[in-house]
Amino acid sequence: MSTWSAWVPVTGFDDEELLYDKKYRDSGGGVARLRFNRPQKMNAFHAGNLATFVRGVEDANRDPDIGVIVVGGVGDHFGTGGDVEWEAAGGQRVEIPDFDGVVRRSLKPVIAAVQGYCIGGSNALAYHCDFTIAADTSIFGQVGPKVGSNAHGMYVGMLAYVVGLKRAKEMWMLNQQYTAQEALEMGLINKVVPLEKLDEEVDRWCDELLDRVPACLALVKQSFEWVAQYLAPTSKTLLSYIAPNFHDEWYVKEAQQAFFEKRRPNFWANAKKAADVS
Repeated sequence: MSTWSAWVPVTGFDDEELLYDKKYRDSGGGVARLRFNRPQKMNAFHAGNLATFVRGVEDANRDPDIGVIVVGGVGDHFGTGGDVEWEAAGGQRVEIPDFDGVVRRSLKPVIAAVQGYCIGGSNALAYHCDFTIAADTSIFGQVGPKVGSNAHGMYVGMLAYVVGLKRAKEMWMLNQQYTAQEALEMGLINKVVPLEKLDEEVDRWCDELLDRVPACLALVKQSFEWVAQYLAPTSKTLLSYIAPNFHDEWYVKEAQQAFFEKRRPNFWANAKKAADVS
């Protein structure tokens, strides 16, 4: 395998909660790496570091010396999606940066390097990447309907292209968790390796990708993206059609409160009352 330089932080990206660096191969070509850096929160994200993430991917996409982008997390976990405390405090009302879209639009292949928990929005980010390489410690799953997240549209629907419609609905509606081996068997990820081999395996995939014609990789990647374009309009219309007052509904508050109190939620206690009032 090729020899690599040390990782070098990218100037102009001074976000302590999103680390951005690059390294280069001795035979030419480089890799950009973006890592969520909130290990005390299991790398749960918010609008701020997502905005930095989007800027980083866009920067890497413009850099002619970069051929591959790697996404990861600092510490024991890849990430647990949106910070529920931030969401409960009004974060869902904020326009969320298009972090999954910027990955799909990138003309360069994007690899998710996953260890530990890869849950919620972090799992969505990983399955929007072109490849996912996971440590055998990884756990995958979705939590949206369980914690009152309004995830919908292409963000959700794209999973059907990855694992099939039945499995995608299972993951999004039942909110179960899956081991790395189970994720591999369902087609959610590409490779499982021992945790201590994760960085080495990611380097190997980057090395191979850097030996492919960049324009050909871009053409192939965007050819796949065109297949899913009909999903795009749903992201703008579904919420207003199905739940226009979503953020003010009692069941959202119940989901968040149950999460904080570590108890089973009850979405039906007030359902009849709500129906009678309406």
